[in-house]
Amino acid sequence: MKSEEELKALVKEKYSAIAQQDKETNMSSCCGSGCCSDEVYNIMSDDYSKLQGYNVDADLGLGCGLPTEFAKIKEGDVVIDLGSGAGNDCFVARHFTGEKGKVIGIDFTEAMIAKARSNAEKLGFNNVEFRMGDIEKMPVSSATADVIVSNCVLNLVPNKVNVIKEIYRVLKPGAHFSISDIVLVGELPVKIQQAAEMYAGCVSGAIQKQEYLDIIDKAGFEKITVQQEKAIVIPDDILAAYLSAEEINEFKASQTGIFSVTVYAEKPDSCCQPGCCS
Repeated sequence: MKSEEELKALVKEKYSAIAQQDKETNMSSCCGSGCCSDEVYNIMSDDYSKLQGYNVDADLGLGCGLPTEFAKIKEGDVVIDLGSGAGNDCFVARHFTGEKGKVIGIDFTEAMIAKARSNAEKLGFNNVEFRMGDIEKMPVSSATADVIVSNCVLNLVPNKVNVIKEIYRVLKPGAHFSISDIVLVGELPVKIQQAAEMYAGCVSGAIQKQEYLDIIDKAGFEKITVQQEKAIVIPDDILAAYLSAEEINEFKASQTGIFSVTVYAEKPDSCCQPGCCS
């Protein structure tokens, strides 16, 4: 079993390469991991192209939902995007915040930060910035954000409890998040759990849906709501890189579910517990 630091290094290496790939390559694989399918279609990500603020140069086809569409962003809000990639969700968020708001993208991959900054410069957006950093320890002051969004990123983080705690810290009292992510119902085959490519591909790093919701609840969030949910089907030719034909059949028969969920929750507006608003 790889350590947390080894997993982070793996993700950084993979996503540095993904930053240089085209959208079609990324969309035909598991979050661009490179385990490409002959069945070239959208495995996980939803179509952003009809959303206001969409920019084709920033869309790498890496998401698993449309969190920004569900995030209830208002004009003037401060929005933070975790794992901002080439800036896709940041630019959509900026449409809602307008010039009076501010959007901060956080990513720990230099190639993604460079690409996002280049896209922002081409668009002439002075209120969208991209910061290098680990979302387990965000380079942001406490109680900064009105809204936090993230698209298919937390499943890549080994310590999800730390990220949820950081989200709580960085949100203002009464503020909220909307996050799209991959979760499981049932256990993945061991060979998939251990496959590095499938970790970088967002699948083997996912946790059980109920555990995911419990982490959010235990962090102190309220009004936890699943805004959207859809089943994810991994094509046989991707599974065949890790499983025999018999194992693929057993996996399908097990009724293990891989789901994309978009989860909304609010930080309490006031509290009485020491330190709960920081």
